[in-house]
Amino acid sequence: MFKPALVNATLLGASAVIIGAFGAHYLKTIFTPEQLISFETGVRYQFYHALALTFTGILSFFCTGKYIKTATWLFTIGTVLFSGSIYILNLLASKDIIGIKGLGIVTPIGGLCLIAAWICLLFAINSKEVNSN
Repeated sequence: MFKPALVNATLLGASAVIIGAFGAHYLKTIFTPEQLISFETGVRYQFYHALALTFTGILSFFCTGKYIKTATWLFTIGTVLFSGSIYILNLLASKDIIGIKGLGIVTPIGGLCLIAAWICLLFAINSKEVNSN
């Protein structure tokens, strides 16, 4: 078992609940409808990938090796970059704070990490290291 996958899954899942509740109860008073939709996208993807990390942790019982570990860290980093940048960009936009050049590129970098994590899971499942009990 690769414990960091399950630990990171629980941390991302719990924080998604907190962030989502914060958005639903407070941010809807300061965000435009478009900003709120974008913010909710960040929360939704955070949840999706918390579940993906849970799956990765469970899969680590059957698949061992570098692909599971790599997928775990790519899911974690990708989620923080993807969802986190959406949260920050929306908060900055709601306060009319402009001028942080380059922050917008963080979102697609996070997305690429998430795609790479899914590909790592495919490699893990198709690797010779799979336990076929």
